Amino acid sequence: MHQPRILRELRESGHAHRSVKTEVRENLLARLRAGEPRFPGIVGFDETVLPHLERALLAGHDLVLLGERGQGKTRLIRTVTGLLDEWTPVVEGCEINDHPYAPVCARCRRLADELGESLPVAWKHRDERYGEKLATPDTSVGDLIGDVDPIKIAEGRTLGDPETVHYGLVPRTNRGVFSVNELPDLAERIQVSLLNVLEERDIQVRGYNLRLPLDILLIASANPEDYTNRGRIITPLKDRFGAEIRTHYPLTIEDELTLIRQESTPGIGADVPEHLVEVIARFTRLVRESTAVDARSGVSARFSIAASETAAASAVRRAAITGEERAVTRVCDLATVVPSLRGKVEFEVSEEGRETEILAHLLRRATAETFRGRLGGMDLTPLLDKFAAGTQVESGELVPAGELLRRIGPVEGLARVMSKLGMGTGEESPGHAAAALEFALEGLYLMRRLSKDDVDGVATYRT
Repeated sequence: MHQPRILRELRESGHAHRSVKTEVRENLLARLRAGEPRFPGIVGFDETVLPHLERALLAGHDLVLLGERGQGKTRLIRTVTGLLDEWTPVVEGCEINDHPYAPVCARCRRLADELGESLPVAWKHRDERYGEKLATPDTSVGDLIGDVDPIKIAEGRTLGDPETVHYGLVPRTNRGVFSVNELPDLAERIQVSLLNVLEERDIQVRGYNLRLPLDILLIASANPEDYTNRGRIITPLKDRFGAEIRTHYPLTIEDELTLIRQESTPGIGADVPEHLVEVIARFTRLVRESTAVDARSGVSARFSIAASETAAASAVRRAAITGEERAVTRVCDLATVVPSLRGKVEFEVSEEGRETEILAHLLRRATAETFRGRLGGMDLTPLLDKFAAGTQVESGELVPAGELLRRIGPVEGLARVMSKLGMGTGEESPGHAAAALEFALEGLYLMRRLSKDDVDGVATYRT
C-alpha cells in the first residue's frame, strides 16, 4: 500500500487527523459492533474488568488499573495499543511524533513554514506508539517530561532556544499510549509533573516559555493502598484520572488453567498432562486463600506459571539422565516446585520457619482435590489388588517411566484412567501411562487407601 511521503500527498489521499482517544474510541466501537476480540490474550476479565475498561476508553478517560501483583495489569495496558490505527503519519524526524497537519514543536513548526506542502512525512506503526516507565524512587522530572540538552547548547544554540530541550518519555510518546507502572512508587514531587499532562494536556520544562500540547492516553497501574506502604498517588493527580478500575486474580479454575497453558514458556521439552496443570491451578488458589499467607501481597499468576515450568523442567532433567525417549511430567515432579517457589510467597510473620511445610501441605490438598474430581468415582480395585499381596512400588524424580510401569505391572482399565485424566488417543506413550498410574497411586495414598514412605525424594507405595 502506497503511503504518502510529503504533506501534499497526504492531503490528497483524504487522510483525516484524529486524536489518540478518538482513534481508540472509534476502533473499539468498530470491534464491538463486529464482535471481534478487543483485548487478545487477556484471561478471566471478560465479565468483570473489561466492561469497565471499555467504558473508560469510550469516555476518553485516562485511567488507573488497581490490583495486587501478577494480575495482568501491564499485559492489559499493552493490549490497548491494538486499538490504535495500524499506521499513522508523523513529521519525518520529529522526536515527539507531530502530526503533519498540526505540528506543535518548534522544529516542526519551523519546517512547516519553510517547506509548506513539501513537508516530509514518515509513518509509525501502532506498536511504536507505546511508552512505558516503571516508577522507581530515582525517576526524575527530566526522565518523564524533559530537560535542557547540554549537547545542543554546546553546538551553538542559545539557552533560551526551545529546540535545546531534550524531551522525556511522556512527550516522546505524544500521539500514543503511555503507561506508568506502580505509580505510587513515584516520589510525590515527581507525580506533580504529571498534573498538567492529565488536565491541561501540556508540559512545562524548567524556565522555558514552552507550552507543548500533547495528544496522549495515559494509563497507570498501582497496588491497592492497603498493600503498599512505599507511597501513594497524590490526591490532585488521582482526581485527574477519569477512571479507577480494579483487577483481580482468575475467578475460576478454568481461567487459571487457560492462563497457565497460555503463559508457560514453550520449548521446555516436556508434556505436562492436563490433570497436573489442574493440580497446579488448584495449588495456586489454595495458596492465595491460605490464612498463613499475607493476603495483602497476593500470589501472582507468575506463581502458577513458574510451577508448571519447573515441573516440566524436572521431567526434562529425568529424561536426559535416564535416557527416556519422551519427557512427560509426573506427580513426583510437582514436589520440586515447593522449594523453587517458596520465595514468591509472602507469609505471615507467625508462620516463619514453616513455609516449606505449608506449601507442601497445600500441594497435597490440591492433588487430592484433583484426584476426587477426576478419578474419585472410578473403580481402581485392579490397581489396589497389586498391593494386596504385600507388593511395594518405588517411584521418584529419577525413576524412568518404563521402569515404573515394569514395577507396577499390567493394570486392567488403564486406558479408562488415562481417558478420565484427559489423555487422548495420541498420548499413549510409556510416559503418559506412568503419569496416569503414579497420579492414581498418589490419589489412593491421599484417600488413605495406600501408605507411602517418602525418603530423600524416593516414594514407596504399599498397603
